[in-house]
Parts: sequence; structure tokens; C-alpha cells
Amino acid sequence: MNTKTSLPSAHAELTYDVIVLGSGAAGFAAAVTASCRGLKVLLVEKTEAFGGTSAISGGAVWLHDTDQARAAGHCLPAEQMRRYLKEVIGSGYNPQLIDAFIEHGREALRYLETHSELKYSLRPLSPDYYPDLPGGTQTGRALEIDEYDGRHLGEHFKDLKRPPDGMLLFGGMMVNRVDIQHFLSFKRSPKSLWHCLKLIGRYAVDRLNHPRGTRLTVGNALIARLATTALAKGVDLWLQATPEALIVEQGSVKGVQISRRGTTHSVFARGGVVLAMGGFAASAQAAEQRPSTDSEHWSMSPPANVGDGQRLAASVNAAIGDNLSANFFWAPVSVLHKSDGSVERFPHLVTDRAKPGVIAVNRAGRRFVNESNSYHCFVEAMFANGGANAPCWLICDSEAMNNYGMGLARPRPVDNRALIDAGYLLRADSLGELALIAGLEANTLEQTVVQYNADADQGVDRQFGKGSTAYNRYMGDPLHQPNPCLKSLRKAPFYAVCLFTGDLGSARGLVTNGQANVLDRSGAPIPGLYAAGNEMNSIMDGTYPGPGITLGPGITFGYLAASDIAHRLDHSRAHPSHTGEQHVLRTAHLHD
Repeated sequence: MNTKTSLPSAHAELTYDVIVLGSGAAGFAAAVTASCRGLKVLLVEKTEAFGGTSAISGGAVWLHDTDQARAAGHCLPAEQMRRYLKEVIGSGYNPQLIDAFIEHGREALRYLETHSELKYSLRPLSPDYYPDLPGGTQTGRALEIDEYDGRHLGEHFKDLKRPPDGMLLFGGMMVNRVDIQHFLSFKRSPKSLWHCLKLIGRYAVDRLNHPRGTRLTVGNALIARLATTALAKGVDLWLQATPEALIVEQGSVKGVQISRRGTTHSVFARGGVVLAMGGFAASAQAAEQRPSTDSEHWSMSPPANVGDGQRLAASVNAAIGDNLSANFFWAPVSVLHKSDGSVERFPHLVTDRAKPGVIAVNRAGRRFVNESNSYHCFVEAMFANGGANAPCWLICDSEAMNNYGMGLARPRPVDNRALIDAGYLLRADSLGELALIAGLEANTLEQTVVQYNADADQGVDRQFGKGSTAYNRYMGDPLHQPNPCLKSLRKAPFYAVCLFTGDLGSARGLVTNGQANVLDRSGAPIPGLYAAGNEMNSIMDGTYPGPGITLGPGITFGYLAASDIAHRLDHSRAHPSHTGEQHVLRTAHLHD
């Protein structure tokens, strides 16, 4: 319910210029931008560790015309980006938001790299997910976060969100995309062997004094870089602090009621509140927003991402996106049920599906998809025909297992017997036996493999085109020719891992304008309220054009939100208004 309160002078110390709710990349981008522009910032995180979904992500950003791309000679016109996005997004294309993203993405990244520890490098080859569509590119848009020394965080290193065990090697060593390829190739490449030995040596030294490796990569490096600057700039970081209500005055958002350590604080914001709480993918209501299927569904979104931002904003009549291409960013997920009752989830993004000697079959034992397409496309294929392909099985032979691993199962020389004992990894001496264990039709599976093998021997997948695009081949094994994605399955034993539909986070969120200002249901901006990251309705309309299409817009619109707040505060200070009126506030509660 709504209550009325007067501005309490006793709480004058709990007044900031900007309050940011959520500590992912979008939230930190807003906090760093605001603090570097001289504003007093409070960053609020609901859980005991900061970083959110971004901390366990790949850390890549997808942006137009960055300084890194220009330095490498990739000067792509804005119209090429617009054409590509129009092709991918279709009817959901929003010119205002896309233009803001295209025009300000480079500016946002440059500002953050100039004023913070943030540092990105261009991927020398990184095709868009639909590289053959008009406007698609082989490289120039995807940037890789540079590794970072977590020791720069000092005492705050312990508060950085730890990646899931399945994304770490040797119990605590982080690796990026390049590292993974070196580990997959170390038996065939002296250069890769040396790379791996150096990483292992650094990790061994780290473990003498730290609970995990301090060489941070991917999303952990992204968050650590931004957090180091934010903390150095005086941003107040509240952990285990729950936003309970918006404080509203005459239709303008003026602050947030926050519960922390058993006390509720009324915290006021002179400039505005930025919602960046990660969306709703982990909420119980998320199932209502997914296509109908009888299959289990597993989200990689942290458990705290239950839609708090949307519920807060709903109390001030905020508009929610509708009729998106997809309400989530899809990814297939495998699940390990441990003996202690815990569950480990593994998103199948880059390590296995596209590799030679790996195929996916549905419950009938038939292939149904180009396995090397993007994770988003893969799950769309699982949802097709009323979810007939969900769950599905990823299958390989012993050579592929030894070379690449599959899911949580690691390549040779790692012993995967514990995963077999747990029922996560199925192993059989023949395809017929594997079909029996997995509950598939043996003759169909065997016929499927015979057809696939015949194509693999020729290097052309006539059925689904695995390895037919630049993106496909980029995700395969560059040392395997003629097709980096195709090799026959013939050498027993054979292995299988069950894949469920899953997601990396929600796409449906709060409707905003090009400054990240949240709009109400009439289309008017709600003064003082902003949204970025997965809290903001996807500018891609729930499509997935390339690697980093959530973090790129997240950083851009986090920056734009803070910039708009800074601009308005500068203007108000230059033109002060002296009304002398008593400020009477109301609180819009989270549970209203």
C-alpha cells in the first residue's frame, strides 16, 4: 500500500545524486559514469556478492564503430549496422533505440575506458550470428574483455561473484575463449601447450594465498575492472540490501526505501534512480513468458533476478515491453544433480556443439538442427513443433570426447567417471546401447548417425548445413579440415549429455526512450526513473544478432542514463528554483 512521509532531516546523510539498483555491467557503467562526472553515487546489490549475471557471462560486447575496430581498419558505416539489425529484428525494430545504441555505443565505451579500468580488445575474427544476412560482418563488432588481476580489488575481491564450478578449471581457474581453444589444442600445438602451462603455473601460485585464481577473465574481469574504479571514486556499495519501494513526489521518482541489516532507510536521489536489477528470468512467473513445452527449463540467471525492478516500476505506471520475438535470451543447458542435493547448470555456448564429431538428436533419435548455430537459434529449434525437440541429447564418440569434452565432461586426460556415476554423462559401447540408456529408438539413432557420417566424410552436411557459415566454422575446430565442424562418429565408446531449454536472462523489460528514461503507459517519461541492462526492454526485441548483444547495450544505456542525470543536475544547479514549499513524499512499495 502507499503511505505518505515527510522528508526527514535526520536522514540528510542518506541523500545521493544517483541511486543505482543492481551491480551488473549496466549498473556499474551507470555508477562509474556518474561518479566520474562528480556525482555522489549509491550502488545497491540485493545479494551478498556483486556482479550479477554479468559476472558469470562471457564478458563480450557487441558495438558499432569502436575505436578498436577503427584501429584495425574496420570502418563500417552505420547504415550497414542498421540494415543488419533490421534483417534480424524484423517488425520489432525500434529506430529511436537502435539509433541511440549505434550513435552512442562507441562514445560510452571510450568514456569508460578513458576514465576507468575498463579495457576491451577487438576479436580478430568474430562473425555475427547471421553473417550471411545483408549487413552482417566477419569481424569489427565483437570486443573481448581484457583479463584482469583481481588483486586490484583488494578486500573487495572476496565480494566479487564467483562463476559456477562448471565454468572453472581445477576448482578455481578462470579461462576465456582463447584459453579454451589452447586447452583443446595443447596435445597438437607446442604454442598451446606453453600457453596452458603458464596459466596453470599462475593459478598454482594464486592458490597459495587465495581461495581461487586471481587472473580474471570474461565477465568477472568486466565487473572487476568497473568495480575497482567505482570504489576508488567513492561509490558507496551496499551488499545484501533490498529495495522495497520507490519514493515519489508529484509523479517524480526521488529515491528508494531500502532494507539493510534489519533497518529500512529512506535514501533520496537528487538526480534519479537507475534500475539495473537483472530482469525476471529466475522468477516463478517466468514460465508464463516462455513457449509452451512439457520440458524442464533451466535459467542461468542468478536466483535473485525475480523481477524486482519491474514491480517497483509498475507502482509508477511504467510500461512493459510486449510482443517481443522472444522474452528471453535462449541457451541450451545441461544439469548435474549432485549427491548433496545441489544442482550445477552448464550453458552449452561455445565449447562443444559446433565441434566435429558432436551431434544433437531429439527424443526420436533424429537430428533436428544445425548444431553449430548460435545458442539462441539452437533453443528456438528445440521449441519448434510444440517443443518436440526438448529435451534433446548431445552425442559424440570417444575421439570427440577426448579432444573436446562435452558439457561438464572434460577432454583427456580428465577422468569423467564421477559424471557417469552421477547420471550426467551417459557412456555405452555401441550406439544401440546408448539409445537404450537414453530412452531413444535404437534403429533411428543408428540410421541418423549413418547419414551424418556419410556427409561428414565428404565435409558437407546436406541435412542441416553444419559448418556452412562463417560463424559455424569459427565455432568449430580450426585444426580440423576440410570442415571444422564435421567429423564422423565411429569410435566407441559413445557418450551423451541431456540438454534442456534454458536462458541467459530475460529480454522483456521496461520500455524506455533513447536516454534510458523509463516511459509510462501513455509513452511519457517518468521523471527520475531509468532502466538499463536486462531491466530494460531488449532493443533487439528478443533476437540475438551477435556475441555481446546484451552487454553492449547494457553498458551503452547505463552510460546514457548517468549522462542524462548529470546533465539535468548541471542544468538545475545553474538555474536553481526556490519554491520554499514543503516536500511531501509518498512511497511506491515493491509489493503493491
